[in-house]
Amino acid sequence: MIKPFEFYFDFISPYSFLAHKEIIKIEKRDSIKIKYKPILLGGLHNLHGIKAPAFIPAKARHMIRDCKLIAEKNNISFKFNSYFPIKSLNLMRGVLVAEEDNFKSYYIDSIYNAIWQDGLNLNDENIFQKILKNLNINPKTFLLRLASSSIKDSLKKKTSEAYEKGIFGAPSFVINNKIFWGQDRIEFVLSEAKK
Repeated sequence: MIKPFEFYFDFISPYSFLAHKEIIKIEKRDSIKIKYKPILLGGLHNLHGIKAPAFIPAKARHMIRDCKLIAEKNNISFKFNSYFPIKSLNLMRGVLVAEEDNFKSYYIDSIYNAIWQDGLNLNDENIFQKILKNLNINPKTFLLRLASSSIKDSLKKKTSEAYEKGIFGAPSFVINNKIFWGQDRIEFVLSEAKK
């Protein structure tokens, strides 16, 4: 038996997608619910004064190859999105709306799959609206809620709280007041969660 841990994520991060797919397996295997913590990765990087690896050409090339290797090793269907970087602000605000309406896990998995398995251009609002319709969500109502000050403030607050904890990237995991950064740290997270 393991304790649930916190998972800090942003849809823009392919490593967060890969971690998410591993978390789904963990949740099923151990009959637990992991605590998904949405953040805006760009905002977090700005708070820390960090330049994202995706914007450093040599690192970006490595990241694409690395993600493919991890996906193959873990038997995860993955395609690096040709529209990268995806603007995740509204997508991440959507997590908070989905949480209020109790379909957070369904929404998260659908958006992740659209970006990192189907290769869709979620920078295009029409494509985002089609996904919402496929989830039986009224796009007009959903988009209005994304623009509400309470949702905007909530995502800013969650990102600031992550910064204050010392989180600087995604995916990050927190268990027993310890931070683990990177998709490749899941086994260490699980070891800590068994303590």
